[in-house]
Amino acid sequence: MNQQNKHILDDKITFKELIERLFGWINVFLRKWRVLGTFVIVGILLGIAASLLKKPVYHADTTFVLEQSDMGGLGNISGIASMLGLNLGSIGSESGLFKGDNILELYRSDAMLSQALLDPFDPEEEQLLINRYVRFHDLDEKWESEVDFGALDFSLPREDFSIQQDSVLREVVKEIRKESLVVDKPDRKLNIIKVTVASKDQEFAKSFNEQLVETVNDFYLKTKTKKTAENQAVLQQQADSVRSVLDEKIKQLARFQDNVPNPNPLLQEGLVASKSLQVDIQAAAAVYEEIVTNLEIAKINHRNNTPLIQIIDRPRFPLERSEIKLATGIVLGAFLFFLLGLVWVYLQTLYFRHLKQ
Repeated sequence: MNQQNKHILDDKITFKELIERLFGWINVFLRKWRVLGTFVIVGILLGIAASLLKKPVYHADTTFVLEQSDMGGLGNISGIASMLGLNLGSIGSESGLFKGDNILELYRSDAMLSQALLDPFDPEEEQLLINRYVRFHDLDEKWESEVDFGALDFSLPREDFSIQQDSVLREVVKEIRKESLVVDKPDRKLNIIKVTVASKDQEFAKSFNEQLVETVNDFYLKTKTKKTAENQAVLQQQADSVRSVLDEKIKQLARFQDNVPNPNPLLQEGLVASKSLQVDIQAAAAVYEEIVTNLEIAKINHRNNTPLIQIIDRPRFPLERSEIKLATGIVLGAFLFFLLGLVWVYLQTLYFRHLKQ
């Protein structure tokens, strides 16, 4: 028991011994100043090389407000509709797809990113965004052994894509979503969304950002207003059809009156025909009035579902750029390699001490 306690006491280090060891290591590092200086010089040179050779990254930002359905004034419309015997249901109710953070995931979805990549980058050269991305990032050289890019035509309809085309498009989408795309709310309390595309290709960053926002915007509009647009189209078709019938009946009555300007009151056939046409006109007019009322309500409902996205800021040249400045590269390189030099000297000293022992 006494031997064990003595062994424990021997393993402990006093504050004096700690200070002595600290100064001992400082002296070791001071004696190795040439080695540390070499590491610092190498770090400075690598920092300069990194700042000069590393391409700057450009950031294209678009901020917009996600519009919610405007319920203002719809109470009066619902009241008018109920008086007419109409049930408008949940007018202006927000579709679940566009509630909360779902819109953020829509911007990251494969479908939206793929559709944006297949849009033109330069219409004059007939170059698509995906072609620009592949060439700028040298993917045609990196994937040369696996993909024959010369045989791939991304201008074809999506349903005509080959398996290889779908694979390339999917890999590019994954790479962009992982390294280039950021979609977030700058302030969680506000309904403002910011879409950022980062790329070393300034033109691609701006063009892809605009195409992506436009693609999601169009999808948002079509999806959100699909039911109201279909309802409006059906009512418009019915209104046009009933109006055609009404116009035809009015023309028939006019022709009858022109042919028989003074019908004989003793002959009932002429009076019955005239009366029948007048009844048809009144019935068609009543139906037309009802449909037109419903059509106007449908138009108001449709207008209250659009617009859905209000752009605040768009990307403009020159884009914001992030790069390693020369001074930053020098300081960072010198600091990191100085630490690396300390570790090198420390390990080297321990190694030689171990050999001596």
